[in-house]
Amino acid sequence: MGAFRLQALVANAKQLIKHNNKNQRDVPKGYLAAYVGEIQMKRFVVPLSYLDQPLFQDLLRRSEEEYGFNHPMGGLTIPCCEEAFFRLTTQLHLS
Repeated sequence: MGAFRLQALVANAKQLIKHNNKNQRDVPKGYLAAYVGEIQMKRFVVPLSYLDQPLFQDLLRRSEEEYGFNHPMGGLTIPCCEEAFFRLTTQLHLS
């Protein structure tokens, strides 16, 4: 994936977050709500700084492939199992 494509992907995610944060007052500034799961979705609140991380960007690519930019949960929807998402965010938090 080219650099321009990646920038567009992150920009679209940020736009979705900006729109979504107007409706979700319980998400602290500097964070975003992400819905994660393969069958049943669970809501996670993660730092915006994760958008710059290559591992998280891989999840954004998967999300785009699965949903495009029309996310069924009204927020960022990530198609992966909760355990994998938790491991990835833990790894990002520790780095």
